[in-house]
Amino acid sequence: MRVEVPFGRRQLVGLVLEVVERSDVPDSRLRSATALLDTEPVLDPVTLGLVRFAADYYHHPIGEACSAALPSGLRLGRPLNAMEPRWRLSPQGLEAISGRTRFGHRQRALVERLSTRGELDLTDIEALGEGGRAALRGLIAKGWIEAYEVESAGQALSPGAIGERPEPTAAQAEAIETINAAFGHFSPFLLQGVTGSGKTEVYLRTIETVVAAGKQALVLVPEIALTPQAVARFRARFDTPIAILHSGLTDTDRLAMWRLARTGRAPIVIGTRSAVFVPLARLGILIIDEEHDPSYKQQEGFRYSARDLALLRAQREKVPIVLGSATPSLETLQHAQTGLYRLLTMPERAGAAGVPRTTVVDLRIHEERHGIATPTVMAIERHLASGGQALIYLNRRGYAPTLFCPGCSWSAPCESCDARMTVHMRRQLLICHHCGAQAAVPFACPRCSNELRPVGQGTERIEDGLDELFPGIPVVRIDRDTIQGRGEIEEALDRVHSGEARILVGTQMLTKGHDFPDVSLVVVLNADQGLFGTDFRASERLAQSIVQVSGRAGRGSRPGEVYIQSACPEHPLLQRLVTEGYVGFAQSALEERLAAGWPPYARLAVLRADSPERADAMTFLQAALRTAPVGGPIRLLGPVSSVMERRAGRYRAQLLLESSQRAPLHHFLSAWLPTVEALPEARRVRWSIDVDPLEVT
Repeated sequence: MRVEVPFGRRQLVGLVLEVVERSDVPDSRLRSATALLDTEPVLDPVTLGLVRFAADYYHHPIGEACSAALPSGLRLGRPLNAMEPRWRLSPQGLEAISGRTRFGHRQRALVERLSTRGELDLTDIEALGEGGRAALRGLIAKGWIEAYEVESAGQALSPGAIGERPEPTAAQAEAIETINAAFGHFSPFLLQGVTGSGKTEVYLRTIETVVAAGKQALVLVPEIALTPQAVARFRARFDTPIAILHSGLTDTDRLAMWRLARTGRAPIVIGTRSAVFVPLARLGILIIDEEHDPSYKQQEGFRYSARDLALLRAQREKVPIVLGSATPSLETLQHAQTGLYRLLTMPERAGAAGVPRTTVVDLRIHEERHGIATPTVMAIERHLASGGQALIYLNRRGYAPTLFCPGCSWSAPCESCDARMTVHMRRQLLICHHCGAQAAVPFACPRCSNELRPVGQGTERIEDGLDELFPGIPVVRIDRDTIQGRGEIEEALDRVHSGEARILVGTQMLTKGHDFPDVSLVVVLNADQGLFGTDFRASERLAQSIVQVSGRAGRGSRPGEVYIQSACPEHPLLQRLVTEGYVGFAQSALEERLAAGWPPYARLAVLRADSPERADAMTFLQAALRTAPVGGPIRLLGPVSSVMERRAGRYRAQLLLESSQRAPLHHFLSAWLPTVEALPEARRVRWSIDVDPLEVT
């Protein structure tokens, strides 16, 4: 439960985790709590146990772990149970819809839903998207809809109506039956289906069974950008409250959604990473969509993996868990191969969609215009002429990755990082994508006054090139520069689905879970970007990106094609990916990992340090290394400087710990880290421990 406590001159909210008879701190140094904020536990025993385990496993302070599990509203002292907003038609609104009042398209859909349902709650409003919210505001301003509040309280779950659903394929039906048979006990499944095979339909069908039994389903998705589409699909199927949890919500909305999930009023909860900690009254199934996605691992502060904690939660709550992906992580694949997870495969696309045909374009022999090779331009023309859409994928935003002087070889550096500034031509800015530093684009070289040239391509430059290559053809760009405000992703996707936009350009935001029925051509630019990465997972990530974005092609009735541009078309990774698909690539990658002793055949942790002075970070890590026990099952490698040593004005270094088994590594860390924390050198650096790191660069 939460208490209000004096902290200096402030009153802060604390969380009582245990009660003991006496304190090791002298009475003279103790102060009393000033208020008890709750009459019931904020976190139920299962959720609190999960938080405790996570703090212990990731060797992180329990207070920060608890903070990650609670909405900011509760951390600031707002009530655990409170009034919840509702919306209904006013008498004037009822009169308007019974008369001949003309409504806009979105307003008409809103009033019809209100007249059918009687009221809308926060989950309904969130599902409307920004356009629906604007329609709501307009109807409130006219006095046709009124807002009111009801007391937040748990209610018995009702199944609600089930919307139209397609007949499952044989593979889908087998997966649904197998998962349904596991209800009531822990059973982990890997649902590996090619893109377009209908994994979401399997999720929906299994959730139908869960909701009908009066239980709740928790669905994790990797990014905010996927929640509008996920919610739309679930909303079309289930006429029941859906709680949505992600960082894009306001603090008030997030707290309201959290309450809906905790009390059980929302049978379905869809959220990003931190939703793994949301308390649920009656959990029945856990689903991790795109389980391979690195977004499930928190990279700053409390460095937990939501995917791994979801598995533990499912085990403790005795419910099945489904990890779905067309390109599973190598760790998950290895667990399936050893029998820890049950493998469910869907090797064929649902409906009439076939597997897209892949062509590798050799950039060494084909001329490029605006970063697009001649065969690729011709393919785009062909697909546009037949009424299809084209998706151009480049995982590099901005106009160009560097501004270069051909006279003296100067390139625009970031003053705070060992990196070059990226050119953003439309904003006339140089921006560092690592620290966020900005500077105006110079008119001439500051060293020799020659004319400067942008070198390389980013999505902004590709968009401009497409406008020149295909004049009059509408292009929409989807990346972090164009999608910033609330509702912008929905607006961009609406342009795609309506057919207004014929060509899509984007970064990894386009690779994850989107369904574009009219996209018949996918083009992967700069496929070589991940072939020679310094991180041991670089090739795995590249393969996943290529397969995922390729899966956007030919999902409807049109046959799909994929063009991959490469200057290294004979590279073994590309060759195996094209000829044998992701399964063939993954098998060879697992063999390489086994030979090298890398995860999933080893356990890693990284001690990282950074400081404004280069020597301090390395001195701290060397001191930490000296305090480590000699011998034993743990290998310590380093310390070494990070690949990008200086970032945001701080010099970074790391010490890698490796073990063949998990338990010895954690025993070592538990004994060693208190010694590390007490080092005098620790006061001059900012340091952290990362267990099961995704990157070791």
